[in-house]
Amino acid sequence: MSTETAQVKKKDPNDPCLFCKDPRGVSIEHELAFSARDSYPTSQGHTLVIPRRHVASFFDLTPEEVSACMSLIKEEKKLIDEEFKPDGYNIGVNVGPAAGQSILHVHIHVIPRYKGDVENPQGGVRHVIPKKAYYTR
Repeated sequence: MSTETAQVKKKDPNDPCLFCKDPRGVSIEHELAFSARDSYPTSQGHTLVIPRRHVASFFDLTPEEVSACMSLIKEEKKLIDEEFKPDGYNIGVNVGPAAGQSILHVHIHVIPRYKGDVENPQGGVRHVIPKKAYYTR
């Protein structure tokens, strides 16, 4: 096995699934979902909401799982507000590798935003496609 292959194998968060095998930093636990601070946060308080059932796509969650995740998002917002006092939030899900999903287990990003963290926040989540981020009316 080449060094490059060994490095890829060692770093693969899907073999076994990072969220199924050993979830780290769990904040809140429910029967159908849990939340944890992101290991590589984009801002202070960046949190993931993760259904317990191993499923890759948000669109394959049951209505009960979606409801559990939405409840956790609101609970985490209260905790993040108290601890970090952000000025806003982005909430997002990457579905599929073309959308940037690297761990093939649904996880919802709750990303606190702070005034001045980017030069111009207009467009918010639209920045996933930089040329389409800014728009005019």
